[in-house]
Amino acid sequence: METQSTKGPLVIIGGAEDRQGDCVVLREFVRLAGGMKAHIAVMTAATSMPREVGEDYIHIFERLGAESVEVVGTECREDAKREDSLRIIEAATGIFFTGGDQSRIVDFIKDTPLDQAIHRRHEQGAVIGGTSAGAAMMPDEMIVGGASVSNPSVDAVCLGPGMGFLPGIVIDQHFAQRGRLGRLLAALVLQPAVLGLGIDEDTAIVVKDDEFEVVGQGAITVVDETTATHNNLEGLLKDEPIALCGVKLHILPHGYRFNLKTHQPLV
Repeated sequence: METQSTKGPLVIIGGAEDRQGDCVVLREFVRLAGGMKAHIAVMTAATSMPREVGEDYIHIFERLGAESVEVVGTECREDAKREDSLRIIEAATGIFFTGGDQSRIVDFIKDTPLDQAIHRRHEQGAVIGGTSAGAAMMPDEMIVGGASVSNPSVDAVCLGPGMGFLPGIVIDQHFAQRGRLGRLLAALVLQPAVLGLGIDEDTAIVVKDDEFEVVGQGAITVVDETTATHNNLEGLLKDEPIALCGVKLHILPHGYRFNLKTHQPLV
């Protein structure tokens, strides 16, 4: 008999989320993590200013009513073995990755005891959230960097291993604000993901099982490459334009849902 998954939701934020006013996106993360019973671990690996960024999120999450908020600082791979950090993760109902440089998250945490503990808690029901760099690292293959361009080319994007919370997807953040459609399309052509998600600032997708719902002020751009009829990648040089025919595109604002299995928006 098929059993319901206990895996926790993902809250994937396009960056620059509201931290001063209604905090719609962060409020949803706290609510999913248990509301006033939430125990939140703030992961500052991505940022070069862990103390300042960590204190900022402590203040925000406590203001929204979380019962406890603790920072897990990882400024090198050795920090990912610390017993105090592992204890914080084991007690966490919500684990939140801040912005910065997504490569630092992978370099300092991937394939460490801390990584194993975070994935274990996610399988047990803890919510995993991330903003900006903390959103980019969610897939198994992530966008490390690249140019903000309208037309895709091989050198428009740099890819690398991600943290594997949302496999088979490629994510780009600050999407509309930085004009990143070209590099998202390039990433889809260059690696085996079939769905690309462009997440605007102050906007998130909340992923539960096979669906996500859009929360926030902007929109989600969904690019479905499964319908593609042609690309010219074979024989292409890295600075030459990519041709891509037959892809499907959806623009989904707040309240809309999307099925990741059927690739259908739910109106």
